[in-house]
Amino acid sequence: MTVGVLFGGPSPEHDISILTGLLALRELHHGRGEPVGIYWSKTGDFFQVPATIEAEGFLEGVPKGASALSLRVGDGGGFVVAGGRLSKERRLDLEAVIMATHGGPGEDGTIQAALDLAGVPYSGPSVAGAAIGMDKWAFSTLVSRAGLPSLERALLTPATTELGFAGPYILKPRFGGSSIGIDVVADLATAKARLSTNVHLSRGCVVEPFREDLSDVQIAVRTYPHVELSAIERPLRRNTTAEILDYRDKYVGGEGMASAPRELPAVLSPGQAERIEAAARALVEVALVRGVARIDFLANDAELFVNEINTIPGSLSKHLFVTPPLAFSQLLGDLAAEALERPAHRYSAAGADGLVLRSAGSISSKLA
Repeated sequence: MTVGVLFGGPSPEHDISILTGLLALRELHHGRGEPVGIYWSKTGDFFQVPATIEAEGFLEGVPKGASALSLRVGDGGGFVVAGGRLSKERRLDLEAVIMATHGGPGEDGTIQAALDLAGVPYSGPSVAGAAIGMDKWAFSTLVSRAGLPSLERALLTPATTELGFAGPYILKPRFGGSSIGIDVVADLATAKARLSTNVHLSRGCVVEPFREDLSDVQIAVRTYPHVELSAIERPLRRNTTAEILDYRDKYVGGEGMASAPRELPAVLSPGQAERIEAAARALVEVALVRGVARIDFLANDAELFVNEINTIPGSLSKHLFVTPPLAFSQLLGDLAAEALERPAHRYSAAGADGLVLRSAGSISSKLA
């Protein structure tokens, strides 16, 4: 099977996406076949890169020697290598693409929709699943309607006069990753002031109570060949005086999430692991989970709340599948197999039988 790995993209999580993509590429390179690296630049262009390229090759942007690609939709669509003076353009013959695109259009359904139109099988969330996971307001609404525990959450706009719960508050981009743009403030006035100074809140902001007594715990779930849960981990802060688990805690260390400090498996109060696992299984259906996702919770010894879902997690959460151990090569192979055997979407024109057109009459008469 010829597998592509798509990574990068015009997103604040561009660099982390590169690390995840390179990890997947290198693992596939060590196995059977030769994977194809597809780099999505910060400006939105696509390039083919070698499977053995290192992270430093991207420090100045597009690596030297990269070949330009275009993504073509429609019949015979896919990733296409441009032709030259002595060669014709050619379509990359990819059976599946593993998605390592974190944040922004790589995780909100944008690139997934383009791949659906191009007829390219891909791993990870469908358009709908990606959109649900990226929109913190929509996700929390679904969590609440499903009867799962969650903190109070509200939309914050310049016109907001009350929130319905007391501060301090934690502000999160409505559409964004799990750590970039997060802010903790004492009161509503300060929260509203942040709307004009924090660029990550420009597309929307959700606010919830900041509970210093709660800490992060998380679990990964994969959906092929069957629903399987990982061990539960408790991420640890590099800076013990920080209010929240931040971007550096999660990703700075050379291997994305896989190198972050953690307690694995997490030490939990009696019955809490079972509650986390039950909530994770319920969210597979509620949030349309496909591929590998990481579900983040907030907990203390007595309480547990669903926080958010990461539909394309850093390092594809490979480090969490330890009970039983799951080889990264197997995880990637199953992602590719799911992309082929369970397509994210199939379009259909069923019902478009011409009846409406035959009865439409003159368009000019409808404008009169």
